[in-house]
Amino acid sequence: MLVKVTALAGGVGGAKLLVGLDRVVEDDLTAIVNTGDDARLYGVHVSPDVDIVTYWLSGLADTDRGWGLRDDSFEVVDALERLGHDTWFRLGDRDMATCLYRTERLANNESLSTITDDIKRALGARPAILPMSDDRVATMLRTSDGRVLDFQEYFVKERTEPEVIEVEFDGIDVAIPGPAVLERIVAADMVVLCPSNPIVSIGPIVGLGGVRATLRDHPHVVAVSPIVRGTALKGPADRLLRSLGAQASASRVAEMYADFCDVFVVDASDKEELAKVEATGMRAAAIDTIMKDHDSSERLARALVAL
Repeated sequence: MLVKVTALAGGVGGAKLLVGLDRVVEDDLTAIVNTGDDARLYGVHVSPDVDIVTYWLSGLADTDRGWGLRDDSFEVVDALERLGHDTWFRLGDRDMATCLYRTERLANNESLSTITDDIKRALGARPAILPMSDDRVATMLRTSDGRVLDFQEYFVKERTEPEVIEVEFDGIDVAIPGPAVLERIVAADMVVLCPSNPIVSIGPIVGLGGVRATLRDHPHVVAVSPIVRGTALKGPADRLLRSLGAQASASRVAEMYADFCDVFVVDASDKEELAKVEATGMRAAAIDTIMKDHDSSERLARALVAL
């Protein structure tokens, strides 16, 4: 299909839709991926969302778990555990190799964007995969018990159990969008906001200088709700929204996007949200957004491109 699509994405929800979009638009897809949850673990630079997207688009992902590589082993973290290391973050051996490769090149002052492009080419992913920034941005969550956690500590180590009272993006005020990020948004026929967490996945991307304004100036920005009937299908979006005093609903996410989005898509089971979405000034559409497999991802992608 001859349409250029640029998609903003976080982890698994974004990766699933990107697989569908890749089937539909083929060589004209760009993914701009959140790096706010990057972390230093076991001495390596881990880029969870970038790697999830890369693995899914390469056909190498462990789609049952959602993260990591299919049939990966865990000899390294198991050995670290035997040595007494706290191994709450389960990083597979081949996944570790990706991170080692990235870390070594970052230490040689190469950019995350260049390294990511080389990794995706080596693994066979077709779309352009752009980290949102080459600068450090760290998603930090302040909890009701007085702690400040990075996203991996909150999401993986603490299993999203702490009540979050504030989310901050450390470094966002000085970070700039990665090379070609703004250019790919401008050049796209449509921009898609994947059904990723609006606070900690889409939020950091849109928070970078110039991104929100560029989206606002684009004539066709389409967002897919990550909330279906009050529940996040993947990740802690619903819990975070409620912790921060907001309703966990598709229409609440629509309000967060209203100043730069043109069309907001809710799931077909959430039609009662349509009027609330339209009240924000956006056009609303109800589509089956549940992506159970690659074929359903493709059906959703085709429906979005037709909007």
